[in-house]
Amino acid sequence: MTARHSAEKFVDEYLQLCEDRQLEKASEFLASGVDIVFPGNRKYTNLQQMAAASVRRYSWVRKNRTHYSLGERVAADGQVEQIVTSAGTLYGEKLDGTPFADIRYIDVFTLRDGLIARQEVWNDLSENGIVQISEGK
Repeated sequence: MTARHSAEKFVDEYLQLCEDRQLEKASEFLASGVDIVFPGNRKYTNLQQMAAASVRRYSWVRKNRTHYSLGERVAADGQVEQIVTSAGTLYGEKLDGTPFADIRYIDVFTLRDGLIARQEVWNDLSENGIVQISEGK
C-alpha cells in the first residue's frame, strides 16, 4: 500500500469511528495537543468536547465521503506534514427530528508523525439553516 492510500485510509477510519461515536478509539488517531476547528471558529482539544458541543446543534450527522486528496508541506520546524482533505456531503437529523441531506463539507487534516495534529472542518450546515453559527460556543 502506498503512503497516499495509507493516509487516506487512516483518515477514513478515524472519521468512521467519530461517526460511530467510538471516541475513545478515534482519540488514538490524534496527536497530543491536537487542534480541532469547526465552523464559527469553534475550537476543541479533544473529541469529547466536540461531541458535547454537537448535541446542541443536531441529533446526529454522518458523511458521504466522496473523495480524498493528499499533499505535503514542510512546517516551520522543518518537519514534513501530510495534508489529507476529505470532501463530500453530510446527512443527518436536526434537533426537531427533521432529516437533512446533501450538505457540502470539507475536512482538512494535518498529519505529523502519523497522527492527526489538526483537523479543520468546513460545511454548509449554517448556510442551509440546519444550525446557527453562534450555537454551541
